[in-house]
Amino acid sequence: MKKIAVLGSGVVGQTLSDGFLRHGYEVVRGTREPAKLADWKAKAGAKASVGTFGEAASAGGIVVLAVKGAAADEVVALATPAALAGKTVLDTTNPIAAAPPKDGVIRYFTGPDESLMERLQAKAPAARFVKCFSCVGSVLMVNPQLPSRPSMFICGDNAEAKAEARVILDQFGWEIEDLGAATAAAAIEALCVLWCIPGFLKNDWRHALKMLR
Repeated sequence: MKKIAVLGSGVVGQTLSDGFLRHGYEVVRGTREPAKLADWKAKAGAKASVGTFGEAASAGGIVVLAVKGAAADEVVALATPAALAGKTVLDTTNPIAAAPPKDGVIRYFTGPDESLMERLQAKAPAARFVKCFSCVGSVLMVNPQLPSRPSMFICGDNAEAKAEARVILDQFGWEIEDLGAATAAAAIEALCVLWCIPGFLKNDWRHALKMLR
């Protein structure tokens, strides 16, 4: 198994890091201030470590970008395009704007014909970005307990990277729906808007999307 670098010290980063550890992976978490993750590292066990964004990206064989969308540009720069080059980067981010939701609908800072993932891919062109984990909340990202396997919608330009993502998503209890090239990222990111509406309107956050045929 490749070592997993999880960039992000928030809830999504911790949820995915803990999930990877449960599935036997070695995990290094990247953050601006490694000291603030000392308690997590102490509890997480021998396969867990912590470093800066750059240190984590350099150490990981697969990188998970698990930060707020508004911080993603800066985090990719701190991780450095050189450290990300040639690696699969699982992009969980969504371009959620600072404005509050209206009638349960969150706002995005991207336009209708662009995606955050494509912006990030342009900043690290040699990285192998795959959009995933972006159409569900953190509480259900790892082995969701639902009546059937929900769908995880992914896209990206590199077939090998998507194959690596598939292995992880299968372990994490997802049915994978590959929507093709990176140009599909805007459509996948938009699914977060749909997913959030029941949460804001009804406080219902324990649901996921599924493709039926």
